[in-house]
Amino acid sequence: MSDEIPLVFKCGADDLVGILHLPENGGKRGILIVVGGPQYRVGSHRLFVDVARSLARAGIPVFRFDYRGMGDSGGHYLGFEHINEDIRAALDTFEKKVPALESFVLWGLCDAASAILFYANSDARVKAIALLNPWVRTVAGQARAYLKHYYLQRFLDPDFWRQWSSGKAKPLTMMRSLLKVLADAGRSDPGPPPAQPEQGTGTTIPAPASDPAPLPDRMARSLAAFLGHVLIVTSGKDLTAAEFNDVTRTSRRWRRLLCNPRLTHYELKECDHTFSREAWQDEVAALTRKWIEIL
Repeated sequence: MSDEIPLVFKCGADDLVGILHLPENGGKRGILIVVGGPQYRVGSHRLFVDVARSLARAGIPVFRFDYRGMGDSGGHYLGFEHINEDIRAALDTFEKKVPALESFVLWGLCDAASAILFYANSDARVKAIALLNPWVRTVAGQARAYLKHYYLQRFLDPDFWRQWSSGKAKPLTMMRSLLKVLADAGRSDPGPPPAQPEQGTGTTIPAPASDPAPLPDRMARSLAAFLGHVLIVTSGKDLTAAEFNDVTRTSRRWRRLLCNPRLTHYELKECDHTFSREAWQDEVAALTRKWIEIL
């Protein structure tokens, strides 16, 4: 059994909201779940709730929270590359509420995994990080992934050609889309600009990254600087994971990083981006628990 304790804590002048999962006999290591946007502390298909409860039943304290501008927390959304203060505030609160903890694991999906990479090396309390389907998107990277993992499969699908021959397909629309993807695939820019907010919504434009290098390169530098243990989990049926796998296959630096004995990489071939089925969520929780037990 474990208690679930709602907490409100400060990040600067803003109130953040989180849930602490506290086992009766917790261990010395806690897991902080960092939420990827646009999500909040429950997660798609209740992923973060279910994983937190599963780990807490195994005796691992877990804290999941909304960073600024997300869920029930105050403040403005600044983008995943600018939440270091939020993560630090959550770790400070976690440490204060569970003083028996001696180290922390940061756990995150999608752009939260990327945010974790940018933070982990700055805090000596963080001894391990778990990265699920890390976000490495650039315009060119996304386009190449579409070519390889969408268009190629479509062209090899007999049903597509049956639709084409019967006139049900829209060849001009598809060709325009394909030409745009081909043009984007040849780009070398670091990625798209921040998304513009809708007029009248009050949404803050996410701040641009201070480093102009492409996102995959900045993430590789951050991973190289982190000296703790790393778990990477990728889904077999997810474009974000496919982009990450393509980057790691084509980048010599990433290939070298993935060979580090401190890094464990699992690919769950049947899973989608958010591990939407209960069995997949159980599998992710079990992998996390097993990995932590052998650290």
